[in-house]
This record gives sequence, structure tokens and C-alpha cells, in this order.
Amino acid sequence: MRFLFRFLSLVALCIAVVAGILDSIASVSASEVMVTPLGIAWLELSPNTLSVVSDTVQREWGPNAWGFAIRWLLPLPAFAVFLALSLMLWMIGYKRRSPAGRFAA
Repeated sequence: MRFLFRFLSLVALCIAVVAGILDSIASVSASEVMVTPLGIAWLELSPNTLSVVSDTVQREWGPNAWGFAIRWLLPLPAFAVFLALSLMLWMIGYKRRSPAGRFAA
């Protein structure tokens, strides 16, 4: 199970790096800071999945949950969301050291 979480963390980190590179290229070419929000990036990449997720969240958790996502999650920079997701998945898959040490029985 830890391997799955670590692998998903790696995938999220790769997506965050790509999103950050695209934002930095756009910033350099425009000579100002340009940050792509998660909602805009998602809409440009796959508008069908955005509508499917919207319908599913509203049906399963109610319209207030989707309202929370629209107000707080989707306006955040895409690279920051995926960096945070990568960190959380890595923390879930982290192997803790034994408190007794390496050579404990």
C-alpha cells in the first residue's frame, strides 16, 4: 500500500513540476507573473471530466461541497495544489523508523 501512495505522490509531483514550468514560461514571455488556476487548467485539459466530477460531488456530498471547491480549491494555482497533494500522499506512504532502533528484536 505504501508503494501505491509513493507512486501517486511521484505522479502528483511530476504534474506540479510541469504546471510550474508552464507557468514560468508564460511569465517570462509576458514579462509579468502568470499563474494558472487549477480550474482553468482543468477546463482546458479535460472539460468533460470537470463536469463529471461536478455532478458526482454534488450528488454524493451535496451542492455545498462543490461550492467549497469552486470558491477555495479551483482558484488556487495548479502547481501549488499538486505540490500539496504530493506532500500529503508522500506523508501517507512514509515508512516510519522503529523507535527501538535498527538492531532491536
